[in-house]
Amino acid sequence: MMIQIDFQDETDSVDEAFVDLIQRLVEFAAKKEQVPAQSEVSISFVDNDYIQELNRDYRQKDQPTDVISFAMQELGEGELEVKTDEMPAVLGDIVISVDKAKEQSEEFDHSFERELGFLALHGFLHLLGYDHMDEDDEKKMFSRQEEILQEYGLKRS
Repeated sequence: MMIQIDFQDETDSVDEAFVDLIQRLVEFAAKKEQVPAQSEVSISFVDNDYIQELNRDYRQKDQPTDVISFAMQELGEGELEVKTDEMPAVLGDIVISVDKAKEQSEEFDHSFERELGFLALHGFLHLLGYDHMDEDDEKKMFSRQEEILQEYGLKRS
């Protein structure tokens, strides 16, 4: 057992098979990224209204988005990182809009499961410290993302 993933489906619409896929994909990514065993992450499936509220309140963007991550391990100015072996590392929360995932899978003409997997992985990499604030970081994050999806076998079909 590598990583503990806690799923919440606020929409009651996400098929067990998709949850299973995301579980395996995130475990696969955790292995590739050498995430410590027993790390924890939570993944919530929500609708556009809910994610728009989060986006507005936390990112000052008043519109629905596809995925938002809240990392627990981000250290503020002058904070010390406390590492203990007994405590599982809580990496943070990933919130995915099911509405947006459906829209985007149609827009990009690939499967809903590919889109959900992509968004979960994207959110997960954010929790591990990847970001796309500038061009270099974006290249690094997006190529890593693509690499993991390819290796896992979740193609853009």
